Amino acid sequence: MAGLVRRRWGSFPTTADVGIWASGEDPAALFEALGLGLVALITDLRTVRPIEERTVRANGADPAALVVAWLGELLLLQQGEGFLVREIRARPVGDPPTAVVATVRGERFDPDRHPRRKEVKAITFHRLTIDLDRGRARVIVDI
Repeated sequence: MAGLVRRRWGSFPTTADVGIWASGEDPAALFEALGLGLVALITDLRTVRPIEERTVRANGADPAALVVAWLGELLLLQQGEGFLVREIRARPVGDPPTAVVATVRGERFDPDRHPRRKEVKAITFHRLTIDLDRGRARVIVDI
């Protein structure tokens, strides 16, 4: 269908925490989907307006470490500034990527408009998988 955007992320249950799965046709799309999947755990993305812009940078020794660093930076933005991301334009650096520079758009948390879903405490390496060739990743977060 024309105009229909397929969601490229979701969550899955684990014993004590929650996981994020994401897919993307290239590393940029994969990192974008991972980021939106994280924010979707925190609030309803449909309520977040893309009215402010920020630049987010992350580095990692390998793609798995980069996933943890990337999501950690987005979590820090949410926890430190109360900034919720709605749109992401990521630019991975390296082959395989060991850095990502992204422009994110969103707004500050407003308790009257943004429902609280889960409080994400940290991003973990536990059972983290990333397959750049297939454009898939899974990561577990502490809640």
